[in-house]
Amino acid sequence: MKKRTIIVRGPALSRSGYGEQCRFALRALRSREDILDIYLINTNWGKTSWITEDDEERRWIDALLMKTNMLIQQQKQPRFDASLQVTIPNEWQPMAPINIGYTAGIETSKIAPQWIEKSMAMNHIITISQHSKGVYESTTYEAVNKETGQAVSDFRCKTPITVVNYPVRKFDDVELDIDFETDFNFLAVAQWGPRKNMENTVRWFVEEFIDKEVGLVLKTFFANSSNPDMQDTLESLKSLLNSYPDRKCKVYLIHGAMSDAEMNSLYKHPKIKSLITLTHGEGFGLPIFEAAYNALPVIAPGWSGQCDYLYMPQKNKKGKRFKMKPKFTKVSYELGPIPENAVWDGVLQADAQWCYPDQGSFKMALKDTVNNYNQKQTQATQLQKWIVENFTEEKKYEEFVDCILKYVPVSKEDKEAIDWNQQISQMQVL
Repeated sequence: MKKRTIIVRGPALSRSGYGEQCRFALRALRSREDILDIYLINTNWGKTSWITEDDEERRWIDALLMKTNMLIQQQKQPRFDASLQVTIPNEWQPMAPINIGYTAGIETSKIAPQWIEKSMAMNHIITISQHSKGVYESTTYEAVNKETGQAVSDFRCKTPITVVNYPVRKFDDVELDIDFETDFNFLAVAQWGPRKNMENTVRWFVEEFIDKEVGLVLKTFFANSSNPDMQDTLESLKSLLNSYPDRKCKVYLIHGAMSDAEMNSLYKHPKIKSLITLTHGEGFGLPIFEAAYNALPVIAPGWSGQCDYLYMPQKNKKGKRFKMKPKFTKVSYELGPIPENAVWDGVLQADAQWCYPDQGSFKMALKDTVNNYNQKQTQATQLQKWIVENFTEEKKYEEFVDCILKYVPVSKEDKEAIDWNQQISQMQVL
């Protein structure tokens, strides 16, 4: 049987959320190399660093890149049965008879009109959480057809969308040369920027534990793993902490590249007791997920992508019906407009909303976790068991590949009948 050719375009070597998303897609496709012939075009993702591990997966990715380059040199414009494009929807484009867009989606309450326009060039969209799918499907605009002048009051995405979550990954424990003076430490893993709300995370932690021997471990960065970035991150952190000269609590900075196995071991460090996040919104929230499947108690707002795995089904008292129950410590929040400095034209809309976690609720959650840690650990262990059983690599790879095979193969006649240039939006948003 002839294999179906698929070209993947995405940041396969980037040390970023989209980089991990691209590598997950490649792993899923690789699980069916018996029927799929995979090619890869690597792209950059902002200023993020590249992965540096010299392991079997990296060598396989490098081999894909070399195979693709050789094919392009030989055929100039090779034809593929399908494309899988791993990026924000602004960058989707027709590349093959069948095109599938794979996006983390959106952390806010609505998508940009450009995303709807670009969705028309895709046969199918795969995203990573119910939040992202829901926002994609519920966003509407008023528009006018640029060719006919006809007004459209319900301009929305009509391309089918499927949610495929990330899977649990298994690693051998790695001995980390990291220790902390304090025995009870919270962990925050995020880029230092507007969406992750890191300044308030540090400030509110220090204010709650200013006279306590409790620690906060920050695995953070501004743009990448470089030494200049480390200095910028450290200076910003010192500037913030200078407002609290007499604090007893400790704040630790971990900066630079860590392998997936090393990060997994950090979640399991005996002095790391809970993961905290004041995120304004997540497409999925991979570090939160990784902490949860390592049985680390989580403090987070109950809004956006993390809700796919921080809630688990639990029977009611009569034992007849299941209801989704939170297995984390929830931080209260309100939805409000995103700030001007977070607006990203064509991606984060100025009139979109995201969540604003409540300061008092967060501080109470911190205190409650310290005072009732055994209860929080029991809850986290229950959640871990459910995640490990339901988010396996085998299951998620199968779900992902099924999305691809639903549209590939197609017959030769179907291929010739599709003219994707005619599918590009003729709508102008009002």
